[in-house]
Amino acid sequence: MLTLALVLTATFLVAEVVGGIVYNSLALLSDAAHMMTDVAALAIALLAIKVGNRPADERRTFGYRRLEILAATFNAMLLFVVAIYVFVEAIGRFREPQQVRSTGMMIIAVLGLIVNLISMRLLASGRDASFNVKGAYLEVWADMLGSVGVVAGALAIKFTGWTWVDPLVAVAIGVWVLPRTWILLRDTTNVLLEGVPSGMSLNEIRKAIKDVPGIVDVHDVHLWSTSNDQISFTSHISVKDGENHAIARKAVETMLSEKFGIVHSTIQVEAEGEQHAGHEFHA
Repeated sequence: MLTLALVLTATFLVAEVVGGIVYNSLALLSDAAHMMTDVAALAIALLAIKVGNRPADERRTFGYRRLEILAATFNAMLLFVVAIYVFVEAIGRFREPQQVRSTGMMIIAVLGLIVNLISMRLLASGRDASFNVKGAYLEVWADMLGSVGVVAGALAIKFTGWTWVDPLVAVAIGVWVLPRTWILLRDTTNVLLEGVPSGMSLNEIRKAIKDVPGIVDVHDVHLWSTSNDQISFTSHISVKDGENHAIARKAVETMLSEKFGIVHSTIQVEAEGEQHAGHEFHA
């Protein structure tokens, strides 16, 4: 279903770009940029399933999940470039309105709406089973609203002759897409920089570790992710004299899994007063 939706959406993306050029519609080109996010979201979801789930090997010990993040980052950067073009072109068209062939514009927009509805139907059954598929479904749903806006703009131009509606719709679609694009770029950049995953607090995790019986200190703490849902954690913990190191480590690992959902953790245990040099950043 995911592959069918990708092929369908990518094919119509080309048609929408051609239609925007032939019918001189900036709104169609702007909606095509939004549809490009659908294609990227579908491709990323498929990539995560086909390639991202390949097991780690001797060269890539974390596996291939980060390919998903690299693809999403490239998508976000490309969308910013397209949005800048749309905004600059829209300013020019507000100053010097251009003739728009509203009938062809409306036909392409209606076909785009149909494609979005079909893609949504294809993805509906898998949206609750995969975060990637759910993200792709929401992208297509959002693009459907963009197609509705282009249809409305085409009707307005056809019956009123107000050609300025075309760049207005284009700018509206750009304003709708950009905030979500910025969030995507921010989150993917954070993953690439191995930052603390969104929604998690390093201070809260430190405190929870110290609350484990027998633990007196925690340091050299690192928390990062290689993809949206593959979180890794490392730290050194100091335990009271006489505490069993293996039991203390297991208690911390169990707490991290149950309370924070961290299942990939590496804990180094030290006796109280023993501390090795590390590279943790202290705010």
